[in-house]
Amino acid sequence: MSLIEAIVEAIKLAETRLPEDTVKALEKAYYEEQNELAKTQLGAILENIKIAEKEKLPMCQDTGLQTFFVQVGYDFPMLRELEAAIKEAVRTATEKVPLRPNAVHPFLNKNSGDNTGRFVPYIHWSFVEGDSATIHIVPKGGGSENMSGLYMLPPGVGIEGIKKTVIEHIFRSGGKPCPPTVIGVGIGGGADIALILAKKAAVLRSVGSRHDEKFVAELEEELYRMANKLGIGPMGLGGKTTVLDVHIEYAHRHPATLPVGIVTQCWANRRAKVVIKRDGSVEVV
Repeated sequence: MSLIEAIVEAIKLAETRLPEDTVKALEKAYYEEQNELAKTQLGAILENIKIAEKEKLPMCQDTGLQTFFVQVGYDFPMLRELEAAIKEAVRTATEKVPLRPNAVHPFLNKNSGDNTGRFVPYIHWSFVEGDSATIHIVPKGGGSENMSGLYMLPPGVGIEGIKKTVIEHIFRSGGKPCPPTVIGVGIGGGADIALILAKKAAVLRSVGSRHDEKFVAELEEELYRMANKLGIGPMGLGGKTTVLDVHIEYAHRHPATLPVGIVTQCWANRRAKVVIKRDGSVEVV
């Protein structure tokens, strides 16, 4: 399998198969739900997931804006090939999966037709030890992306102010981002850094995972419990499960700023990845 073929396969996997951690969380929500409307909606979501995987069809009509997080080893020999391969794979996947064309010029409203355009697909690069590369594929839907938010808080509000901001944001979002959702919260850094950290926290971590640092893990758990007391429920119909999880990442900040970025991922918590070895062999996960 060539590199382009592997990325196309991973895009298809992300679009048609929900990760097991997310499926289990949705099943748990279904069995614990007592609100009949919410339970019916969760049942429909779970049936939709089964059909999408069986028929190899996208699980949502919004196949998302194709976004990539790429971790590259310092000794990886194929760096020069990655960007071109990703873009060509997106064009190919648009036709073969198929994907809905979602790349639109912001001023002219002209659709490129193949999910590529200026800075799209966007690739977030990071560098790590080793001689391999991992491409994380994240099809990010427009409805959930619309419920992102950036808050530049006065530092004096502290942790309680952060918690209040996150919970009020989830409450105001209501049923718009197709809950139950996964919430990513980025704290600190600057305005751009907070939102990038929030997106990575929302889309790359497994549902049910906790931050390595105990204090942050406890804050994630507290926000998860608080959010699920809001009563928004699946698709905003009420019920026990408004969020499947809350994930936090942070960076050191300037003394005068306290940025809080919030990124929402809908129930279609889609992701897949391609691992490329030094010898050019590939694995789709």
